[in-house]
Amino acid sequence: MTQAVNHVALLPLYAAAGTALLVLVMDLALGRFHLQAAVLGGLATAVCAVAVPDHAATFCSGDLCSWTVTPSAGLMTVLFAGLTVGVLGLSAPALRRGLAPAGEFCFLLTCAMTGGVVVAYAGDLISLIVGLETLTLPLYVLVGLRRVRLSAAGASAAVTFFLISVVSTAIALLGAALLYAATGALHLDALTEGSGPYAPLAAVGAALVVIGFAFKVAAVPLHAWAPATYDGAPVPVAAYLSTASKLGGVLALGAVVQRLDTGPLVAVLAVLTMTVGNLVALRQTRMVRLLAWSSVAQAGYILAALAVGAAGVETAYAYAIFFVLLEFIAFGAVTAIRGPGADGGELDDYRGTGRRARWMGAALVLALAGLAGLPPGLSGLFAKVAVVGTLIEAGWGWLAGVVALNAVIALAYYVRVAALLYAAPQPVGVVDPDLLRAVTHPRVVSRVVVVAAAVTIVVGFAPQAVFDALAG
Repeated sequence: MTQAVNHVALLPLYAAAGTALLVLVMDLALGRFHLQAAVLGGLATAVCAVAVPDHAATFCSGDLCSWTVTPSAGLMTVLFAGLTVGVLGLSAPALRRGLAPAGEFCFLLTCAMTGGVVVAYAGDLISLIVGLETLTLPLYVLVGLRRVRLSAAGASAAVTFFLISVVSTAIALLGAALLYAATGALHLDALTEGSGPYAPLAAVGAALVVIGFAFKVAAVPLHAWAPATYDGAPVPVAAYLSTASKLGGVLALGAVVQRLDTGPLVAVLAVLTMTVGNLVALRQTRMVRLLAWSSVAQAGYILAALAVGAAGVETAYAYAIFFVLLEFIAFGAVTAIRGPGADGGELDDYRGTGRRARWMGAALVLALAGLAGLPPGLSGLFAKVAVVGTLIEAGWGWLAGVVALNAVIALAYYVRVAALLYAAPQPVGVVDPDLLRAVTHPRVVSRVVVVAAAVTIVVGFAPQAVFDALAG
């Protein structure tokens, strides 16, 4: 039987994959204009996601489809495209200076964007896993992609990321195989707990799928790769890892937990993740490592909402949107302050930075306040209130209490960094004079950070619009 393909529903995928191919061809044929082509392709992907009619579908078998168009999928695709364009903007000065090969960088990043698009629209477990791997695989290379090797940190980070990711993918695939063996279903809408003698097999499969996907959000105990990888990667690539890659993991987890009873497992992961992330972040002395452990803790808050099941998925997605915007601002500000090609540096390097670079200092404070759930970061405040409210309504009051306690613990390191930005610089002679250099940042990077901050502020004043967009 011939199956019709709805090419309109596939427009975002065509745009994303076409962008990657265009960048590759331009690199081979012309050797230039990679960055411009990648940016235009990212914008085209976002436009296609908005233009596709809601509830279109393709690759269907009866009522079950492997590619489904929903308002949530469209919004997430726009976010993936926006993050890709943003990271290209943060990376532009380094690429123009030849610190990394522009063609390969843009091609790999747009390939990762294509994987994110697949994750957003995936309607079955195989598409979901393939999308996650397409999102993740290019990042192994991007973590260590440099023309000038200042240390072995980049290569070590890439290998660490690769090895742990391979294990997590194998676990997720085994879980999917067990689910299929127990239920005979791979489409997400057909997933069930199984019945009769196959119910235990389905439960094990569901647990393995959740554990495999938990790697993507750096959930404890699959979190150890994140601090080393973020700190060893170029800061813009670390920004993509902490935002787009983590968003893909949240979408994959949400697709599973709302259909299978994995609440107790996800709740345990949430408690461990937010607690370990916050406690270890208190001891960090390097900026990117602190942000990495902070992102681990933030993943714990998202997992707490997902523990509720279908009732918490919308809240978890909304929190993820607010989180990635704030996290992108934080990494963008670090990129602007440190300059092209530099690493995140020590926390002491940022002493007095807010006085020398007022706009970037203010942007970093906005991000830190939002991640802490404090004004003026209203989006972060609303996100934490929404998670606590969802947990209480679902009868998970004890987990809401753990979230609130961890939010208080996190205040210590967020406030410490924010205060350091406006502290008086130490006298020359006590600190290396290089730490007191004037802060200069390329104009394109500062513009990207300012735009991201403006979007976040607007979202903070109208958070309900995010929920409305997710619900359609």
